[in-house]
Amino acid sequence: MTAPTTPGPFGALREQLTAAAGAFAGGPDAVAEILAGMVDDVDRALGEELEIFPVCHHSPSSALAMVRRLRAKQPKVIYLELCEDLQPLLGELRNCRLPVAVQAFASELEGFPADWGPLSVVAPITEASAEYQAVAYASETPGVELVLVDRSTDHVFQWLPRPPGAAEEAPSGGDVEAAAPAGEEAALHGDAVGVEIGDLRPRFAELEAHLLHHGKVRHWSEWWDQYVEQPLADADHDTYRQVMVLIGSLFRRLRPAGSDARDRDEDRERHMWTRMRQHLAASGADPADCLYVCGAFHAASRVEQFGLRADAPFDIGPRTGTRWHYGLIPSSHSAIEAQFGLAPGSVSIAAATWTKAVARTGLAPFRLEGQRGGRTRAAGRRRAPAAPAPAAAVADRLSGYLAQPPAAQGLDEAELRGWCVDIVRLARRNGYLASTADAIAVFETSILLAGLRNRARPTPYDFADAAVTCIEKDVVPGRRDVRRLCEILFGGDRIGQVGYEALPPLARDVHDRLAPLGLDLEKRAIQRALVDLRASPELVPCSDLLWRLRHLLPRDAVRPVMGERRLGHRSIQESWDLALGRNQRALIELGYEGVTVEQVLEQRLRRAVRGTDATASVALEAVEDAIRLLDSPRLVDELGTRAVELLAAERTVDDAPEVLRRVRRLLAHHRATGPLPAWCEAFVTTGYAHYCTLLPTAFLDEDSGVRQVGAMLGFLFGMESLAISLGCDRSQLELAVAQCHPQAPAKVALLWAARHQLGLLPLAELRERCAALLANPLVVPAFPQYLSGFVQALEPVPGLAGFVVEVMSSAFARLPDPVLLPWLPTLITTLRAHGAELVPLLVREAGRTFPGSLAALDAWVPPWSAPTPPAPAVAAVGSGPLTALLAANPQSVDAVAALLGCDGGWREGNATADAVPAGLTALLAAHPESADAVAGLLAAIPR
Repeated sequence: MTAPTTPGPFGALREQLTAAAGAFAGGPDAVAEILAGMVDDVDRALGEELEIFPVCHHSPSSALAMVRRLRAKQPKVIYLELCEDLQPLLGELRNCRLPVAVQAFASELEGFPADWGPLSVVAPITEASAEYQAVAYASETPGVELVLVDRSTDHVFQWLPRPPGAAEEAPSGGDVEAAAPAGEEAALHGDAVGVEIGDLRPRFAELEAHLLHHGKVRHWSEWWDQYVEQPLADADHDTYRQVMVLIGSLFRRLRPAGSDARDRDEDRERHMWTRMRQHLAASGADPADCLYVCGAFHAASRVEQFGLRADAPFDIGPRTGTRWHYGLIPSSHSAIEAQFGLAPGSVSIAAATWTKAVARTGLAPFRLEGQRGGRTRAAGRRRAPAAPAPAAAVADRLSGYLAQPPAAQGLDEAELRGWCVDIVRLARRNGYLASTADAIAVFETSILLAGLRNRARPTPYDFADAAVTCIEKDVVPGRRDVRRLCEILFGGDRIGQVGYEALPPLARDVHDRLAPLGLDLEKRAIQRALVDLRASPELVPCSDLLWRLRHLLPRDAVRPVMGERRLGHRSIQESWDLALGRNQRALIELGYEGVTVEQVLEQRLRRAVRGTDATASVALEAVEDAIRLLDSPRLVDELGTRAVELLAAERTVDDAPEVLRRVRRLLAHHRATGPLPAWCEAFVTTGYAHYCTLLPTAFLDEDSGVRQVGAMLGFLFGMESLAISLGCDRSQLELAVAQCHPQAPAKVALLWAARHQLGLLPLAELRERCAALLANPLVVPAFPQYLSGFVQALEPVPGLAGFVVEVMSSAFARLPDPVLLPWLPTLITTLRAHGAELVPLLVREAGRTFPGSLAALDAWVPPWSAPTPPAPAVAAVGSGPLTALLAANPQSVDAVAALLGCDGGWREGNATADAVPAGLTALLAAHPESADAVAGLLAAIPR
């Protein structure tokens, strides 16, 4: 940009800087152009018809200058750099304790990549900020209008770069993990994208490193406090404006050209100036009565839409169909620092600086009526508004400001001495062996560090460094180190809270429904709730709500200490640890999804079973949660039907163990409470046919583990009787087993167990095969895998527990030590990996098999090694009516014998009725009623 033809008020400064740059560089160069351009930017911003007030985010000097300017100018319209769709929330700030964050949240996306969701934007607000002072002035002063002019939250994500062909990455709040302090307070904003008013930080990394190095500071926040905040704290309005625009222009001109961030910032400036011109045209307001509050970076804008007299058009695109939800969430100093990459403790130091400056200058800051968490001014002390100051001509204040050093502030020994005494007291409370000598050392070291850093008086940063140097030893005795104690000393990590009136309907409903517990749920402390459902039946709704919140909120928000709720079981006494005040943000965001907790829970269960990654096990889990938490048979049937559809559509068996575990539990619950619902019957029949179809493939597939195949067999054998009663055919299972030809040893053992269960492999033959494996030295190293398969077979064939104990015992007895000792680690790791939950069954079976004392062990003979006892003699069957009846009609007995595989024929014997025992004859003669009744029934049968 070329210099204007008229010198203006800054002509002398421009010439002076240009000459200095030329003398320094030996001729015209980029430095002279940058310096002249900075002066031009200041001249342009201050000559604009609409007064521009540049600010820096969370800056006490900006807040002080804002208070002075609002009281002097008394504008009728304030244009504020904040997302325009957040304006309805600003009135709710009076019901909150600052700091809080204004949030826009969207979970159902339309027009954005699906993997970006959920989208969240937060704008934190503290009392020591210029934007809060503007909001409070506009809200508490009649006739003043506040207009937010920045792009909407929808456009925040619309304007994010999306290169064609590149993988979409979800936006985040920035890579701030390195600078973020540990703790839950630092995560209050989550992964939301932060928007702030007045982001002043050099985008040129080399410049920032240069400033930090020569300023002898570690972090940008510390440099800003020393070289900008402190000199501008008591500056007049014109000096403040000119210096802030100059800094914004410098950072703007040193930003790399062609960056996406620069393009977005310029689009924001075009948007804001377009909105301001539209509002002025619609309202007819006088620009002299208006104030434009924006970041100093944007005050030095050079876009063609800058200024009220510009006529360059800018088309603001429509918003997407994404439905946004708006609310207030609690914030904290550490969360703000983590969100925007500030130095830990810098926001707390800024708050302390603001409080001290207000007390020193006697300024009366603006405050929302009824604001929580602070002192309010008495009504009698309010002053009548003074007449607005007339607009003065722009004068050059930069030359004097840049030519002379800031006024030196002497050492405040009383303040520093109080810091030293308080930090020693805090250190002793937190386990440090600090003493008066440490306080003296911290005092002297603070002064020394301030002198080394060219400071007239120690700053809080100097004091914190001195305290760490003098007090902190090799180890930290507690949870808090000395630097954290310094943050607490300067005001601590102040955590905001959203008041009841500003909560969404769902959150208020939760507070109302939990009121019978008699707890203050707004407190951040963990509170214990004791619920005796037998003595106080009116607390049953509270218990139901707590279990639903347990399912929806983070695990530490609602934690049961005593009591449980599972299928068919409800505790009569419960104990809860409640931390709803600490997890207020999660409860508020829950309110964006519905009006009641039950509605949100039902929506989430439906969404879980309809998602792209939904499986049959996920659907069964949703069914179980619906039964436990919601009294809705309709929803249970809907979710169960969806589980049947998902099971039929699955082409893998990865979730077979989870499916088996959950369906067994659900079947047991429904059998105990009533008839099986239709979806349960459909699930069993569908699963029986589905797993029979996938069984041969699962035995061969290397990706299907032995645990998954064992669970499939457990489903088929465990549900066989129910499936057959519902119309399934057992031949499906027999054909599926016959088609299985596994190669892996564990799956071979599983197949042998399945064939044994079907009666195709007798136990004697199975024992012979295992003995052959142990006798083959080439197979012995892989024998643990066979054992793993047998252990997994205990799920579908629990009757093999004794045989598995026998096989393992035989292996330990037969294998020599050189083979057994290398083999044991493999056996242990294999059982731990593939059969950890089934090993207790083996242990119990071994306890029943082996003797219980050491003395009995010497004479003990294993059951499988004991000689087979001779078959007992078959007693002769006495003659009688039954024998005669069966001998006369042998067809049914012959059919049963053929089915059981019994060979042999009928024995010859006397089957006459004369051999009837005398006792039976006497009994029937004494009591003929039963015989007569049977005879009557037989006589009534038609021939």
